[in-house]
Amino acid sequence: MHQLHFFPSRTMALYVGRLFLIRSFSILFALVLILQTLDLLGESGKILAVAGNSDSDVWRYVGMRLPQIIETFLPFSVLLGTILTLITLNQNSEVVAMKASGMSAHQVLAPLFLAALLVAGISFAFNERIVTRSTAALSAWQKVEYKRVPPDNGVRSNIWVRDGDDLINAATVETGGPSIVLRDVTIYERTGGVLSSMLSAPTARAVEGGWELTDAKRFLRRSGTVEPLGTIIAARDVRPDQFTLAQVDGDQLPFLQLQSAIADLEAAGRPVDALKGVLWHKISGPLSAILMPLLGAVAAFGLARSGKLFIRAILGMGLGFAYFVADNFALAMGDLGAYSPFLAAWGPFILFALIGEMILIRTEE
Repeated sequence: MHQLHFFPSRTMALYVGRLFLIRSFSILFALVLILQTLDLLGESGKILAVAGNSDSDVWRYVGMRLPQIIETFLPFSVLLGTILTLITLNQNSEVVAMKASGMSAHQVLAPLFLAALLVAGISFAFNERIVTRSTAALSAWQKVEYKRVPPDNGVRSNIWVRDGDDLINAATVETGGPSIVLRDVTIYERTGGVLSSMLSAPTARAVEGGWELTDAKRFLRRSGTVEPLGTIIAARDVRPDQFTLAQVDGDQLPFLQLQSAIADLEAAGRPVDALKGVLWHKISGPLSAILMPLLGAVAAFGLARSGKLFIRAILGMGLGFAYFVADNFALAMGDLGAYSPFLAAWGPFILFALIGEMILIRTEE
């Protein structure tokens, strides 16, 4: 009958789950404490070197940096917590007792899966509500080298927009006034992907029916001549919001906001595959906690007195760290465009889930 229930014993499930959570979060606390201290040794000098900064700014940095460290090392902590829990259960012959009572390997690990799912949910909510905001604030502060962050003046620089086959570049985009104003505008007019002429103007203003270019000139590539045009209307199909889209950093936006930003960028004709990979990794990243009991399960089974427990623990750690390496590699390939967004975000997760399941089935046999 035990084989028909995923959790044959509520007491056992609570015991193993509590053991796993306590060890995982204890390891996380120790890792965060050590890494934050090491990080602070390098950054505190830069912060205090800025005139006007004090100890309160150092603590402000800690408040912004701490969520990033927690996000990065939570999966490592779950992996180490899994291995430590399973080694303890194996050494105390508790795994042997569970197996002797008729429980399968999956049933032994079931409480760990459930606890890891809880950790994944907490991780996702923590990333959405806290990590994205702290990342955005810290990035803005670091860009000004820990000085006072100036208020947003509504000016964007070096913005590119695609209009069919043509490319439009604006040196600056001013959004603070009653209408959007482009400065130093150049429209690269192309035919079949080949440049035919360049339309330039010192200013362009959004009007009904397109963009009003003042003192416009057109350079004809074939003849090498410049034709003055005065005030004209151009880029009739280009919307103003295509110029106001700021550079999007996927790590600084929650899932729904990033999804909306990707849709806007896609409509503006900008490449979004790398951002789509980051979007889906916001789900696959926290869910990696569920993989850790599967990859660390090799430490749970086999006789502790055989002398190979340490080797099995190292093997479990190796599988876990191999997953993190593969995950970072896939994201890098996604940024370069070598992998599709889905493969970059979910490929390593699916691969190592199959590897872990195969090892567990072999262990069961």
